[in-house]
Amino acid sequence: MSDHIHLTVATTCHKNGRLLMVEERDNEKLVINQPAGHVEAGESLKAAALRETLEETGYQVELQALLGISVLTSTNGTTYYRISFLADCPDQLANTQLDEDIERAVWMTPEEILASKNHRSDLVAKDVQRFLSGETYPLEMLHENP
Repeated sequence: MSDHIHLTVATTCHKNGRLLMVEERDNEKLVINQPAGHVEAGESLKAAALRETLEETGYQVELQALLGISVLTSTNGTTYYRISFLADCPDQLANTQLDEDIERAVWMTPEEILASKNHRSDLVAKDVQRFLSGETYPLEMLHENP
């Protein structure tokens, strides 16, 4: 069993009743996920969320709140700690090169996401359910060095 842990961030971006998702390759299977990824050494959680969202969707977002913290242990024993953010998505940059594993960014209704059977993990639906419930926490809960 692996003793490695991974700190990740995910961003639930909303606009006009839809959420910004990515279709990405995971072991040759096409799955949907929120824009998400690992926090790099020395990087703040907020900066990681902004960077991952831009790299995977081409959108510069404005973080609004925390959606929550989740823990998931995979079948190989790796534990993922995921900090989820809620964001507004005002602008997509033109001609942005997306990460190589990303097939495309796509806007979906929460209902479409929840009905899908190809989530990257159970955390996708949990964040959508948090969004629908209005469960959020102030960004001020994070005390990070700039």
